[in-house]
Amino acid sequence: MSFESFTSTIEDGVNSVVSPLATWLGEVVFYSVPVAGAELPLIVAWLVVAGLVFTGWFGLIQVRKFKLALRVVRGKYDDADAEGEVSHFGALTAAVSATVGLGNIAGVAVAVTIGGAGAAFWMMVCGLLGMATKFVEVTLGVKYRVIHEDGTVSGGPMQYLPRGLADRFGAGSFGAGLGKALGVLAAVMVLFFGFFGGNLLQVNQAHSQIANVTGGEDGFMASPGGALLFGVVVAGLIALVLLGGVKSLANVTTKLVPAMAILYIVGCLAVLAVNAGAVPGAVVEIVSSAFSAEGVVGGVIGALIAGFKRAAFSNEAGLGTAPIAHSAVKTKHPASEGLVALLEPFVDTVIICAMTALTIVVANPKSWAAAQAGEGEGGVVITSDAFATVMPWFPYVLTVAVVLFALSTALTYGYYGEKAWVHLFGRSQASRTVFRAIYAVLAAAGSLLTLQALFDLADAVLFMLAVFNIIGLYLMVPTVKKELARFLEYARRRDAGEPEPHVAADGPELTRTV
Repeated sequence: MSFESFTSTIEDGVNSVVSPLATWLGEVVFYSVPVAGAELPLIVAWLVVAGLVFTGWFGLIQVRKFKLALRVVRGKYDDADAEGEVSHFGALTAAVSATVGLGNIAGVAVAVTIGGAGAAFWMMVCGLLGMATKFVEVTLGVKYRVIHEDGTVSGGPMQYLPRGLADRFGAGSFGAGLGKALGVLAAVMVLFFGFFGGNLLQVNQAHSQIANVTGGEDGFMASPGGALLFGVVVAGLIALVLLGGVKSLANVTTKLVPAMAILYIVGCLAVLAVNAGAVPGAVVEIVSSAFSAEGVVGGVIGALIAGFKRAAFSNEAGLGTAPIAHSAVKTKHPASEGLVALLEPFVDTVIICAMTALTIVVANPKSWAAAQAGEGEGGVVITSDAFATVMPWFPYVLTVAVVLFALSTALTYGYYGEKAWVHLFGRSQASRTVFRAIYAVLAAAGSLLTLQALFDLADAVLFMLAVFNIIGLYLMVPTVKKELARFLEYARRRDAGEPEPHVAADGPELTRTV
C-alpha cells in the first residue's frame, strides 16, 4: 500500500465514524429558522443578542472607553508588581492571533457572495456589538484566573464559570454546581476544537495554498512527500513555541500578528489606491446595499444574516476562548484587560474584514460575479483575484499571509488546548508533554488529511460553548460592573497623580497563587 493510499484509508475510516455525529450535532447547534426568505442560525442570533444586551448594559462602552482602551494597551496603567505573565499588548496579540485568520480572507468573500456588498456593513455592525461581549468575558477571565506557584496562569471559561458562579451564588448552591458542570464542558469543547479546528484545519489550508502556487497538483508540495515535509516543519515550529508557554507565544505573536496584519492591509491599500476613483462609489454601494440588497435571497434580512454569521464566526466574541490568553496579563485590575480585549473585534472585523470587503467591491473580480451566479470557486479565490487585478503576483504574497495567519492561529489554539487539557487531566509535566506530542502529531497530519467531518464536528462543538458561556456572562454581569467602576476610579487617580485607594476586594479573593 502506498503512503497516499494509507492516508486516504485513515481519512475514510475516520470520516465514516465521525460524519454521522458531525451531521447530527451540526443540525442541532446550527439550527436555522426562516426569516423573510433567508435562514437565520439561532446560534448567531444568540451571539448578536448578547452583544446588544452588553452594549446597552454598559452604555456603549466600546465607543465611550475606546480611547481609554488604547491608553491601557500602550502601558499607561501598567503595574510593575502585578501578577501575570505578559503585558497588555502581548495578551492582546496572543488573542488576536486566534481570531485574525482565514476567516478574514475567505470568510468575507463568502459573506459578500451570499449577501451582496451590504453584508460587509452588517459584519462591521456585528463586530462593534461583539466588542462589548469581549469586554465582559475577558474581565471575568482575569478576575477568576488561577495563578500557580510557578507564576503561570490558568484562565478562561474553565475557571470563571465554576469560580465566578460559586462567588456569585455561594459555595454549595445550585449556581455553583451549574458552574462546575459548565467548566468541564467548556474544557472539553475548547480542547476538541483546538486539536482539529485550531490546528489540523489551519495547517491543511496553509499547505493547500502553498501547493496551489508551487505547481498545483503536479508540483512537489502537492505530493505526499511534500505534504509530509511541510507538516513536519510546521509541527516542529509549533512544538518549540508551546514548550515556552504563553511568554513564548506572546513573543512570537507580538511580532507575527502586526507583521501579517500590515502585510495584508498594505495589499488592500494598494488595490484601493489604484482604484481610488471607485472607492467612494464602493462605500456607497456597501451602505446602500445593506438596506436594499436587491437580488439577494431574503433581501435586507438576507444581507444582514450573511454579515452577522461570518462576523460571529470570525471574531469569536462570546465563545469564551479569548479570555484564556487575556488571563495571563500582568494586572491588578480585571476590567483593564477587558477594555483591551474590546479592541480585538475592532481589529478583526471592523478593520481587516472591512478592508477585504472594500477591496473585493472595488476590484469586482469576475470570480465574484461567477460565485454569485453559483458558478466557479468562491472564498479565498475571490479575494486573491481581487488583488490580482492590480498585482498579478499577489497570490504569492497572499500565500505568505495565509501561512502566517494559519500558523498564528494554530499556535494560539495550542495554548488554549493545553489549558483545557490540564484542567481535565492535571498540570503534571507528563500530562502537558502528552498534550504537546498529540498536538504536534496532528499538526504534521494536517497537510496529509482533510477529515472534513472532524472539522464540522469541531465547529459545532466550539459554538456549543457559546450557549453555556453566555449564560454565565449574563449571570455575572453585576460583578463586571463593579470591576469596571474600580478600574475607572484607579485610572482617574493615576491620571490625576493621586495615590490608589486601598479598597477591599468584593467577595472572596479568587485570584491567588495555588
